[in-house]
Amino acid sequence: MSTTTKNADKILLVETPAPHVLLLTMNRPSVLNAMSPELEEALARALDAFDADNSLWVCIVAGTGRVFCAGADLAAWQKRQSHSTSAGTETSTLLASPHGFGALSRRTVSSKPIIAAVQGGAYGGGCEIVLNVDMVVAEEDAKFALPEVKRGVVAAAGGIPRILDGAGYQLAAEMLFTGRTVSAKEAYERFRFVNVLAPKGQALKAALALAGRVCEASPDAVRSSKRALVIARGEPGAERAYELHARSREAEAVWHGQNIKEGLAAFVEKRKPKWTNPAKL
Repeated sequence: MSTTTKNADKILLVETPAPHVLLLTMNRPSVLNAMSPELEEALARALDAFDADNSLWVCIVAGTGRVFCAGADLAAWQKRQSHSTSAGTETSTLLASPHGFGALSRRTVSSKPIIAAVQGGAYGGGCEIVLNVDMVVAEEDAKFALPEVKRGVVAAAGGIPRILDGAGYQLAAEMLFTGRTVSAKEAYERFRFVNVLAPKGQALKAALALAGRVCEASPDAVRSSKRALVIARGEPGAERAYELHARSREAEAVWHGQNIKEGLAAFVEKRKPKWTNPAKL
C-alpha cells in the first residue's frame, strides 16, 4: 500500500511504520479532527484497501494535534438541520452508512485487528469509533465522552449497544444520559474499553508495541479469532455463534492455510514460527 493518500491532501495520512502494520492518521488538527465527509470517505477507502491487502495484518488509527477525534462537525450538522424538511433525513443518512461514523463506528466487515491510539480525547462520534475498534491505547490524560444529549442529539452511530456490551447497563446509562466526560483511568478501570494506558505523548509508541505483539501470532488465527468475536457480539446464543464461526471463510482459511502447519512444526522443533501472509479470503 502507498505510504500517502492518493492525492496527499493532508486530511488522512497513510503509512506503514512497521512490517504488516498500517497507520491511518486523521489530520484535521485545527478542528480537533472533527469528521468531515471527505475524511470519512478517505478512511473508508483506506480501510477497504487494508482489508484487501494480505500483507497488512493490523491497522492503527490515530489523530494529529491535541485530540484524537472531537466527533462530528456540529456547525456543519446545524447547517444541514436548518435546511432539512424531513425528520427522516437523519435516519436515512444513518442507515445508508454501512460502516458508521468515520467508516469505523459500526464496521464489522474487517477480520483484521484495528487499534485506536488516543491522545487528548475522543468525543461523540470519535468515542463511538473507539468503542468499536478491537483494542484501545490511551494516554493517561485522555478524556472520553458521549456528550450528544447535551446538544439535543443521540449517540446513534453504533456507540450505544457497544458501550452497553463493555460497561454494562448502569455505567452505559451514566455516560449516555449525563453526557459526562470520563478519564482514561476510568475508561480503563471502570468502563472497561481501554486496554493500555500510556504516558502523555506515547500513545502511538504503545499502539505500535501492541500491534507488534499481534504480529507475533499467526495472522490466519488472529483473523479467524476476530471473526469469532464479531459474530459472538452480534448473535444471541453461544452455540449459534460457534456454528457461524466454524462455517466462516476465516475459520476455513486457518485449517487449509500454511501457517497452521508452520505453527505446529515450530512447536515440535522448539523454534520461533515464521509466519507468511494469509491466503486471500
